Amino acid sequence: MSRQSELTFNGVSASDPDRPQWIETSVKGTVSSVVFASEDGAYAVIRLENTQHGESVLVGALAAVAEGQDIEAWGQWERHKEYGRQFRVKRFEALLPTTEEGVRRYLASGIIPGIGPKLADRIVDRFGVETLSILDHYSARLLEIPGFGKGRLKQIKEAWSSQSERREIYIFLQGLGLSAAYCDRVYRKYASNAVEIVKENPYRLAREVKGIGFRMADAIARHLNIAPDNPFRLGAGASYVLATMAEQQGHTCVPRNVLLIEAARLLAVEEDVAATGLQRAVENGTAIIDSVAEEPLVYPTDLYRAECDLAQIIADMASGSGLPTLPPQSLTRSRNWTMFNDAQQTAVLNVFQHPISIITGGPGVGKTTVTREIVAIATGLNWNVALAAPTGRAAKRLSESSQSHAQTIHRLLKWEPELSGFAHNSDNPLKHHLIIIDEVSMLDIHLAANLFRAFSAETRVVLVGDRDQLPSVGPGSFLRDLIESKCVLATHLSEVYRQVSGSQIIVSAHRVNAGQLPEMRPPKSSELSDFYWIEQEDQEKLVDVVCRMAAERIPKRFNFSPQTDIQILSPMNRGVCGANNLNTRMQAALNPPRAEGWTPEMTYGDVVYRAGDRVMQISNNYDYQVFNGDLGRMLQIDTKQKNFTVRYESNTVTYTFDEVDQIRLAYAITIHKSQGSEFPVVIVPVLNQHYVMLQRNLIYTAMTRAAKLLIMIGAKKALSIAVHNVNQAPRHSQLAERLQM
Repeated sequence: MSRQSELTFNGVSASDPDRPQWIETSVKGTVSSVVFASEDGAYAVIRLENTQHGESVLVGALAAVAEGQDIEAWGQWERHKEYGRQFRVKRFEALLPTTEEGVRRYLASGIIPGIGPKLADRIVDRFGVETLSILDHYSARLLEIPGFGKGRLKQIKEAWSSQSERREIYIFLQGLGLSAAYCDRVYRKYASNAVEIVKENPYRLAREVKGIGFRMADAIARHLNIAPDNPFRLGAGASYVLATMAEQQGHTCVPRNVLLIEAARLLAVEEDVAATGLQRAVENGTAIIDSVAEEPLVYPTDLYRAECDLAQIIADMASGSGLPTLPPQSLTRSRNWTMFNDAQQTAVLNVFQHPISIITGGPGVGKTTVTREIVAIATGLNWNVALAAPTGRAAKRLSESSQSHAQTIHRLLKWEPELSGFAHNSDNPLKHHLIIIDEVSMLDIHLAANLFRAFSAETRVVLVGDRDQLPSVGPGSFLRDLIESKCVLATHLSEVYRQVSGSQIIVSAHRVNAGQLPEMRPPKSSELSDFYWIEQEDQEKLVDVVCRMAAERIPKRFNFSPQTDIQILSPMNRGVCGANNLNTRMQAALNPPRAEGWTPEMTYGDVVYRAGDRVMQISNNYDYQVFNGDLGRMLQIDTKQKNFTVRYESNTVTYTFDEVDQIRLAYAITIHKSQGSEFPVVIVPVLNQHYVMLQRNLIYTAMTRAAKLLIMIGAKKALSIAVHNVNQAPRHSQLAERLQM
């Protein structure tokens, strides 16, 4: 998604700022205007007047910069392919203006509450270049200005003192290597206590300030000469390794010896020293050591509680909760019942004979038909039925296929922002006779635990999913562990329906899941198929083909909308054929800058967003009721109010500019992010450059996202590698073992 800057080398002298300087250089001058500034200071565009280069454009993290302010910035010159020559700022330092005009513009900028342009003129007319010194040391002299009362003096004195304090804190934090954006976040979190807190324990920032992880806090600690074996450092390091392994590798727990090896490597200490850090993490409540297995396992505290709660609740449900067993003859079944195969009939009857059951199977095997039958029977019993899925798109598809209302799990549980928790929990369980959860393979241990805590003893639960898809993005292997434990009755559907057996998407997906390559020969020119393989091994050519097909050829040939129907799924974000680069290319094709006039834009790092862009929410925001993986469209960008609005399928959300890090362009997304979604058209690039990600379940998941048309482009060798690679990195979890106790 990152848009690369285009650098020009030829014909530029070494002394000219047009020449890209890979060695850091600096510029100093007065801010003539602030073109754009995000709320969090993460990105700004300013114009700077300096004697060496005239007026220059500076871009980067420039928090709290105001017109008339003098600054010195360090970074590199570059030439942007759209915006021309600019200086990319790595860090900067605010300097007080030294000229009368600079002081006038500085005060008139509004940086000091209570001083506007007119009052700034009066103050500077009276005190000239000595104005800032007067404000610092002799603020009472402001009363010399006619009409300047004691009330206004007090207001301005307090505002100037606060601004001066903030400036000093920024200078201290920048001296520790923090960018202006992070300085702003630290100041907003700790205010006047920032310096004291950072000096005492910089590792607090890793836990309490968004975006500052252990590594950044560790760099700050080195600036402060904090010893490598400092207890704060060792405990924070152990917690960081544990959390990282859960987030990046999906573990709910880690063997103690593995954790100590990784912690020792990160901290550059011996394992026995790392062990003291682990003990400190246990003492401060961020980790728990459990001996349920032969080797001690270390859990993040929240994951330990989630796993233990799940195991207890599910075991209690499976052992029989007193719910009556309903014999088959008491159930009113549909006229299609006799057409169900044995496995489908068993899956339906299990629901009414057991408190909890699982239904698994690939595409086209009748999971939807079975679900619809279950809902019909339960409705005939006058039961209160709820259907839910992890994502909005999955819930919408469940609603359409079952012909019943369905919602996301988050909406089912009802998030309460003021409580920072779900309204439905063990103290306030859901009031339903039957709850059906679809796309269960997407459930991580956190969401599964919150869901099961909200089930009452009077509720029957049906879990529906495909065990062969990718595991959840978050930690745990909930569905797989549940099936392997054999604690819950599971029915696997495998017979493909006759009416869908002609779909090459379905046939190809089942072939891949069985370890076979799909049929790769093109159909006859006179025939239209729903699956195509295109051989193309060159990365650049592949990107060209993908973009042309998505923007032009598929819409023309198959009458699908490139904006709403076609989704590119890539195995990874990075690389020429990664989602980031594909997003840049697709945005240029489908939503370029408008030639007929200026279009409001919003820039975050190197990425430009425009109204009309397809975007994805990449983290859960319970207050806005949008969640990781939700897709939407940018409706508008308001540069005056500094907010932007995105329309999702379930709601419309207005964000402030400093929340832009919650979204990404989504013309192309990773296969992992597509879980639970279904798109009319899916395009999947598969190349050897994706080698580290090429696994059977990854390709299978991508293929099963396509509803009407699937196009795969790449190298046959790469596809073969993926289809035959069933080696998955294990996820450490003890849920299955706990269920078997």
